[in-house]
Amino acid sequence: MKVLIVDDSRLLRERLVSMISELPEIDVIAQAQDAAGAKDLIQGLHPDVVILDIRLSEGNGIEVLQEIKKKRSSPVTIMFTNYPYPQYRKKCKEAGADFFFDKSTEFHKITGVLEKINQESSAWSIQNSKKRKVQRHNSTSANVPRFAQSGSKHFPKG
Repeated sequence: MKVLIVDDSRLLRERLVSMISELPEIDVIAQAQDAAGAKDLIQGLHPDVVILDIRLSEGNGIEVLQEIKKKRSSPVTIMFTNYPYPQYRKKCKEAGADFFFDKSTEFHKITGVLEKINQESSAWSIQNSKKRKVQRHNSTSANVPRFAQSGSKHFPKG
């Protein structure tokens, strides 16, 4: 599973890379510190998951989220912020974020969520490859984001 980290803090990106590198089958493929870089990397690399901060060095993560969720097949998006205020939580949820975590109290949850997404993704891929063998390629279901089909959203009360 391919992960993109978007955060203006180099230290935080390095910490996330270190944590994620311990997880099997999950790779950090790139990092960005601003909105323009994030959009370019998402378009060019097609990550499965984007870990996205709200405040970036230039631009903001909510704009990036809104842009990527316009696409028919968008990555799973984990909003990861020091600003877990209700208005941001609501705006991110409305824009299509799949998860929303507070950096100061929920940092440890990132690895567990990535493992769960990877497991669900693998199960979805296996299930769909079996279906395709039986009923040739169905273009309408093939382009639906994997995680969105599970119906899982993580928006704890803030």
